[in-house]
Amino acid sequence: MTPDAILIAHYDQRLVALSVLISIVAAYAARGLTERVSVARGRTWLAWLVIGATVDGIGTWSMHYTGMLAFSLPIPVVYDWPTVLLSLLVGIIGSGAALLVMSRSKVGWPHALVASICLGGWASRACITSLWRRCGWKQCTIIRPRS
Repeated sequence: MTPDAILIAHYDQRLVALSVLISIVAAYAARGLTERVSVARGRTWLAWLVIGATVDGIGTWSMHYTGMLAFSLPIPVVYDWPTVLLSLLVGIIGSGAALLVMSRSKVGWPHALVASICLGGWASRACITSLWRRCGWKQCTIIRPRS
């Protein structure tokens, strides 16, 4: 890599803090919705599952994109809206899978582990989807600034 190809990145600490706050609020909302899904039955159960997955997926997606906005590069950054919406859909599916596992009447460590893998796996897929469209697989090399 040549020295002129290195990009110096900066973070807006206010947006980083906002991203963390969004994550905390989304997790709190998801926790409350998990309880509603676990006690509901029939169509009400399905409605709460869809609502819960959507709320948590939007929270995860919002936290992610707020964090991406906090990351500032000295070049123009353009977002592809179809891919942005695809990453939202991926986040909602992952949240739904985790919510489905965690809404059982009895949740043990194996269930919590499966839910964590579902949510983490789908969140990373959403992240990779958005970064792939943002930078391209071979074009995106990020050098962390020294502290």
